[in-house]
Amino acid sequence: MRSVRVASISFMGAGRASTPRETVERNLNAMIKLIDKAHADEPDIICLPECSPMLGLSIEEMVKAAEEVPGKIFNEVASRAKDYGAYIICPMIEKRGEYVYNSAVLIGRDGAYIGSYHKMYPTIGEMNAGIRPGTEPKTFKVDFGKIGVAICFDLNFEDVIKGLADNGAELIFFPSMYPGGLQLKMWAFKYALYFVSALTNEGSVIVDPLGRVLAVSSVYSPVICKTINLDCKIIHIDYHYDKMDSIKRKYGAKVEIEVSRPEGIFLLTSNLEDLNVDNIINEFQLDTREEYFQKSARIRAEILRKTSS
Repeated sequence: MRSVRVASISFMGAGRASTPRETVERNLNAMIKLIDKAHADEPDIICLPECSPMLGLSIEEMVKAAEEVPGKIFNEVASRAKDYGAYIICPMIEKRGEYVYNSAVLIGRDGAYIGSYHKMYPTIGEMNAGIRPGTEPKTFKVDFGKIGVAICFDLNFEDVIKGLADNGAELIFFPSMYPGGLQLKMWAFKYALYFVSALTNEGSVIVDPLGRVLAVSSVYSPVICKTINLDCKIIHIDYHYDKMDSIKRKYGAKVEIEVSRPEGIFLLTSNLEDLNVDNIINEFQLDTREEYFQKSARIRAEILRKTSS
């Protein structure tokens, strides 16, 4: 079992002030209040929306207001991460050397800088304004597993999501200015991942590996928080249907089996302290969905090879 409490903050900005710097300051104060609000749910990790400190500025103004890390924005948010013992993902326009990036900055439970993900696919408008594209999908090892970040327009490009999955991400955070809609569910389902979006409006969601929405933010509830268990795998029902009862007879509520009949799969989750989901897969000789598909493709290729003229 690897339970983690994930929190998402919806934030559309605190309103434009008389200067860009004052706007950033106003946003930062509002962000801190929302982080304080999220703390009431005792999350392990909190995600803020894309460009949170710079909301209300034009993209050109955002580029001019870019900050290095560490800087004032980082220091303010990092102090809350340390106070609350929670990871915080703080998206911002980040200046690094001669370049400016649309970044998601990961801060540790101790308030220390862990790393930055740079948006791989900024919009044309962003790039024309001086935002440099990131070059790689980046995952971060934290104390509950491996996480990744995709920012807004990134969601349209499968190489970002596939790259994060290939690098071992189990949970992807999606700070964004657009909701993502079906795409979020599609990628969560295809790559058997949890997704957490944090939007600049209502409608932030937490999605499980079956593509189910577990929580949604609203104007009345801009902070959402949910306990999820990352010790899970997607299994195909073929050749495993009879084993499902055997697993439940032995482990009962300690192992969850959630069937999604239309796709012929189930989500296998271990709530056991001393046995992880891979142990259960090995014990009952199960194939994950991807392993089963790969096995089917190998057998097909072998038959075609043997029967080709």
